[in-house]
Amino acid sequence: MKVALGQFAVDREWQRNADTCLDLMAQAGRQGADLLVLPEGVLARDITDPDLVRKSAQPLDGPFVTQLLQASRGAQSTVMMCVHVPAANDKVFNLLIAIRDGKLLAQYRKLHLYDAFSVQESGSVAPGDEVPPLVDVAGLKIGLMTCYDLRFPELARRLALDGAEVLVLPAAWVKGPRKEAHWEVLLTARALENTCYTVATGECGERNIGHSMVVDPLGVVIARAAEGPALLTAEIDPARIRHARRVLPVLANCRFAKPELKRPG
Repeated sequence: MKVALGQFAVDREWQRNADTCLDLMAQAGRQGADLLVLPEGVLARDITDPDLVRKSAQPLDGPFVTQLLQASRGAQSTVMMCVHVPAANDKVFNLLIAIRDGKLLAQYRKLHLYDAFSVQESGSVAPGDEVPPLVDVAGLKIGLMTCYDLRFPELARRLALDGAEVLVLPAAWVKGPRKEAHWEVLLTARALENTCYTVATGECGERNIGHSMVVDPLGVVIARAAEGPALLTAEIDPARIRHARRVLPVLANCRFAKPELKRPG
């Protein structure tokens, strides 16, 4: 499976971001990508207006997603990204969507909200309450995660035990001391401890680090972007997954039960 990672700085105007997504979809299609992963929060962002993600949220049948669905018709590549959609009580959901051939294949409401490092995502975003589904792409099973989810190994392990062979993670990883190191260490750990590929696309720009990466099931970084806009590609090799799980059978050797989502109360 050929994956493409479309890294860019999200604009405050949703149509400009839609145009960027459409251009990256076209480029990835010309390069024969089976899967294109775009960043988190691609609908709108402005570091001077933290409330913009809430004010600019659109439903899934709004003009942003509708344009992307229309552009995907007739194409066999799958596109994944995160958008903000309206929720109850004047909040939004941070929603990871997967689209292909004009259809919405899957959606996942971000479980772990980024209430850390002086940021409070929960001020405007409501958390999800379901373990994300797996998505079939080019014969492989893809597990869905979003940004801060990376810091919670239980979710990655649950997805691997559910059958995931690749973990996909759109992100907007905020800059800060040692934050690039956190990103690389955690992406490598989630790949290595679950013998899965990790495919993570980060937003770049003034606020976020970029540094999109693909890590193989034995912890080898096989593709990496810098801090600017980029479209990079990598090959996901099923034989590498089988090899990793044969020589490092951590999923088979694990003595713990499958992680379950904690229920309120």
